[in-house]
Amino acid sequence: MKSIFFKYLLSLSFIFLVSSGSIIAQKISEKQMKKDVSYLASDKLEGRNTGSAGEALAAEYVAKRFEKLGLTPKGTDNYYQVFTFTPQKNPHMVSEEEVAQESGKNVIGYLDNGAPTTIIIGAHFDHLGYGGKGSGSMSTDEGQIHNGADDNASGVAMLLQLAANLKGVADNNNYLFIAFSGEEKGLFGSNYFCKNPTIDLSRVDYMINMDMVGRLNDENSLAVYGVGTSPVWKENLERDNTYGFKLIYEESGVGPSDHTSFYLQDLPVLHFFTGQHEDYHKPSDDADKINYKGMVIIASYIYDVILDLDDEMKLEFVKTKTEESGKAPKYTVTLGVMPDYMYNDGGMRIDGVSDGGAADRAGMESGDIVVKMGDLEVTDMMTYMEGLSLFKKGDKTVVKVLRGEMYLDLDVEF
Repeated sequence: MKSIFFKYLLSLSFIFLVSSGSIIAQKISEKQMKKDVSYLASDKLEGRNTGSAGEALAAEYVAKRFEKLGLTPKGTDNYYQVFTFTPQKNPHMVSEEEVAQESGKNVIGYLDNGAPTTIIIGAHFDHLGYGGKGSGSMSTDEGQIHNGADDNASGVAMLLQLAANLKGVADNNNYLFIAFSGEEKGLFGSNYFCKNPTIDLSRVDYMINMDMVGRLNDENSLAVYGVGTSPVWKENLERDNTYGFKLIYEESGVGPSDHTSFYLQDLPVLHFFTGQHEDYHKPSDDADKINYKGMVIIASYIYDVILDLDDEMKLEFVKTKTEESGKAPKYTVTLGVMPDYMYNDGGMRIDGVSDGGAADRAGMESGDIVVKMGDLEVTDMMTYMEGLSLFKKGDKTVVKVLRGEMYLDLDVEF
């Protein structure tokens, strides 16, 4: 019955959304979010690579939207905060190899309610440009625009909707809205802001981050990272879940997105994520594949969580244990796959296969579940990484996968 109820609401274009005792009028606009995603993920912006002309166009678009929404500029140059950085060769792995210094810009708008505390709401707007070696692309087809509709035009569109919704309500806090650049190259924009804040971070209550929120699936699965960073998070998230989400929690405040930078400043964080998919970091991550009705539901949920905490005192911060603390095995090879971080039913399910990688050459497919690597049983992400740590470049082994109801033994060369 609940799913029928939601379909009914969606068919009415969410004229009213009832949740947590509040009625949200048609401020959460599916049409506007689609317009925002379509522009940011258009070929005109050439993949929004940090420091590129496309990134500048995206930043200008967000700044104009902030201005139209009535947000006060809070950058160092109007809405902009320019930063320089020296990116690592591989942005998602520790490396001693570095390339030439580059620059990017964050876009920052402020909703000043004259309150003693401020909530930061963020999403990154940069992406991979034309891909290529060292960019993080999962495709070997160089020279193709990576539009990044889900990653992360979706989060920016949701950021803009929350800015529109929160104006004139929930005024026991101020709100700082930040569209970050440099995320794909190593969280450089958010890291720079935290070291060069344009507001007093000691008066920040908490930070909410949205990165890849455009692919809500049929199971209504929504991952929420950072729930261990404050004692109130889980209780509030459960209480406000009137939308039937299958919530997947991650305790740690450290993860592969911009909330990490704020957690490291001892701030409670939440990061919302609908999961990776076969188009992740590929040219095929386009605007026509976004679940816009799902984005309306998620935006409504985040809005409810914020409103639910509007009368609360400043949240207590809790340090969390992280896999980066030395628990995770070190490895020097990869299969060339994107794990499904929403999957927890045994083994490691593949969400995407990198063209030309070891898994691709072995015949692995998206949806395969890795259950054994050599002699090691794979039961979860940790044992999968342990399996990788057993091999070095040039090694060969047999990887057992479950495909549908059939087990396959596939020959892999790293």
